[in-house]
Amino acid sequence: MSAVDINCDLGESYGVYRMESDEAILPLITSANIACGFHAGDPATMRQTVQQALGHQVTIGAHPGLPDLQGFGRRRMDITAREAYDMVVYQIGALDAFVRSCGGRMHHVKPHGALYNMAAEDDRLAEGIAEAIYKVQPDLYLYGLAGSSMIQAADRIGLRSVSEVFVDRTYASDGTLTPRSQAGAVIQQTEQALAQVLRMVKDGIVVSTEGTLVSIKAETICIHGDGAYALAFAQEIRTLLESEGVKLSAPGVAR
Repeated sequence: MSAVDINCDLGESYGVYRMESDEAILPLITSANIACGFHAGDPATMRQTVQQALGHQVTIGAHPGLPDLQGFGRRRMDITAREAYDMVVYQIGALDAFVRSCGGRMHHVKPHGALYNMAAEDDRLAEGIAEAIYKVQPDLYLYGLAGSSMIQAADRIGLRSVSEVFVDRTYASDGTLTPRSQAGAVIQQTEQALAQVLRMVKDGIVVSTEGTLVSIKAETICIHGDGAYALAFAQEIRTLLESEGVKLSAPGVAR
């Protein structure tokens, strides 16, 4: 692949709980997924992160999650497709107001945490999310797990999709992410992360935790902003990809 996007989940501070690396990461990425207040974020943080992203010419996406601040949106909830639709419409609208008031335009939507993982394997939830995005703004991109139900739902409804891979997560043999509850789900070694991302981008392959080769489509690379090694990963990955001649650009944006 000659071009790839690097995205990061940002704006996840709220109240006295602060993420300190957001502004340092922004110059290293091409897309920012900004929390919308359900799993993290608050109005002041949303505004500040939007302003910072615009200042660095980074495309902005809504990062809607489940209404679970205490669990950071990573605990599964039993919700219907209609509830998923309503949650996503609500959160897109909240962030879009800040983006427009700051003179910008929203580029994409990427669900967060448990909502993302649930929709990756549940056609009904995936369709609810895709429909919400399409009805709010049909020219937005949906960022979803490569090969998942979200990508398929976007394609069915006529919404533009972007297949996402993860630099700091391991994969099962079916192409899904290893659950965080399992040992080895999160990659903490920079060398391992770099080797994995380069193979995904250049060869379209990831090695599963079982040791099998899994085909994967890498159009955007996710770095978790709350990860302990987020800034180091972002710096190293950008340097590596540029040295390999890979162009870094958000989907639909000429650089």
